[in-house]
Parts: sequence; C-alpha cells; structure tokens
Amino acid sequence: MTANVVQFPPVFGSLEQLRVRFDESRKVLWTVMKPQGRACFNEDLLRDLRKCYSNVEEYNRKHFQEKGSCPILYTVLCSGHPTVYSYGGDIHLFKKMILEKDGKGLRNYAQLCLDTVYRLSVNCNLPMTTISLVQGEALGGGFEGALCCSYIIAERRSRFGLPEILFNLFPGMGAYHFLARRLVLKKVEELMTSGTIYSAADLYELGVVDVLAEDGGGEKAVYDFIQDHHRRIKARHGIDAVRQDYSRVTKAVLERAADIWVDTALKLDPSDIKIMDRLVRAQTTKSSETHRELRADEAGG
Repeated sequence: MTANVVQFPPVFGSLEQLRVRFDESRKVLWTVMKPQGRACFNEDLLRDLRKCYSNVEEYNRKHFQEKGSCPILYTVLCSGHPTVYSYGGDIHLFKKMILEKDGKGLRNYAQLCLDTVYRLSVNCNLPMTTISLVQGEALGGGFEGALCCSYIIAERRSRFGLPEILFNLFPGMGAYHFLARRLVLKKVEELMTSGTIYSAADLYELGVVDVLAEDGGGEKAVYDFIQDHHRRIKARHGIDAVRQDYSRVTKAVLERAADIWVDTALKLDPSDIKIMDRLVRAQTTKSSETHRELRADEAGG
C-alpha cells in the first residue's frame, strides 16, 4: 500500500520495541509492536506504548486547543510479527511475581497496561479514532489490547481467545468491560470462561470484529475503512462520543478490576503455576498447539 509515510513526530524519542510511522496524507499513525523475545506485552514494550500514546494525546490536544483539529486523526495498533498479534501478558514474569508474593510488582505491571489501554479506549478523549489491526493470534492480553481500540479489523487467519481461565485466572486489563461494549453479558462471560479459541469470522459474526479482511489484505482494509469513515468524520466522531457516554469505562473501574486480578493471581496454587509454565512455552514457540494440549489435559484431569 503506497502512502506518504514519514517518521513522526520527533518528540516520541527513542522507542525500543515499538516502530512508529506517520502517513501524513491520511493522518494515520501506525504503531507496530516488535517485542523482544516472546511475542507478549513485556514491561519494556508496555513502557514504549505508554510513552507513544501519551505523546499522541499531548500532541493532538495541543493542536486541537490551538487550531480546533487533530493532526493525528487515526492510530493503528498492529504487530510486526507475521503470524502473532500478541500472546498477551508476560506470563513468565507473572509466575515469578506470584511465587515471590510480589503484589506490588503485579500492580505496577497492571498500571503500565492500563495507562495505554484507557487512552485507547476513550480515543484520548479527543476527536480521533483508535483502530487495532489483527493479523494473527491475539490471546489473553493480546485480545484485550485489540478490544480496547474503537474498531477491530482482523484478517481471516486471525484467532482470538482468553486462556487465563485454564490456569484459574481471568483477563484483568479490561476484557470484561470492553467486551460488554459489544456483547450481552452472558456472552461476555462465556468468552471469558470457556477457554475457547475463536476465529476472526466467529467474532465478526458476533459483532466483536468490525471488519473482516482477507489474509494479507489487512492494511488495505484499514485504509478502506478510514476512507469510508472520513467521508462523514464529523458525524462519526459524534457517534463515537455518544457511544463513549453510553458505555463509559472509567480508569477507576479498570483499576478496580486490575486489583481483583492481582488478588486472584496471588491465590494461585502449584497446579495453576504448572499450567502457566506450559503457556510460557506456547509464547516462546509462537505456537497455539500447546493451547490445544492444555485443553486436552484439563478435560482429562
């Protein structure tokens, strides 16, 4: 997809695990996750995301106050890995903190997540639009990272799931609240407690995925969506604002859910930790085959 793409803006400074590029002609900021090691939200990637989106908010707000418009109208959160959007939280780190009863460390990790998740979920409280482009597997916190954006565009090969239930935990960085903006609560809890892996087509039918793209066509689908959205951008921003008011998720509510997540994590026992070990291997090998093995083991006791 050809575009007038430039590095933008220089105020972002050094980002170790996030690549940022700006399509000036379409006012689209692409943020591409490139985590080192496992394809998950490690703390350095989370710091990069917080720094990036904090600067997006500051940069846009300053221009909006001065000129009445935002220079960045769209942000796209995607992955630099060809088959994985994100395997979610850093389970290896979680295990270490749980074994050490490090509740403070878990809370600090959760806060790093929420600093970005909240900004994306409210479009930085500005007339701009957040989009997630999923081109592979989005599991656990990876699914949450997609859900917090206003719109989800996913290629058909993409798969989504919340496997935390398999080791007696739950996704605590907004999954419940963000799914509840799109689904009835009964279905939300089914997604959170079943451990099922869903295809992009499954979630498109449910209304969780907004645009279903063909494999390899994700970037084009983003630009097609933006072209359509921009035709009636004033109305769309108005609708987005009304939606935010109707299904508002405050940062305090997200922080309360994260606190419950921390308290639950600290109660996990050795059998739960053993399952976490196997999910770490799934993250390391970048394969969902281990997830299916976990389901089989659980069924067999």
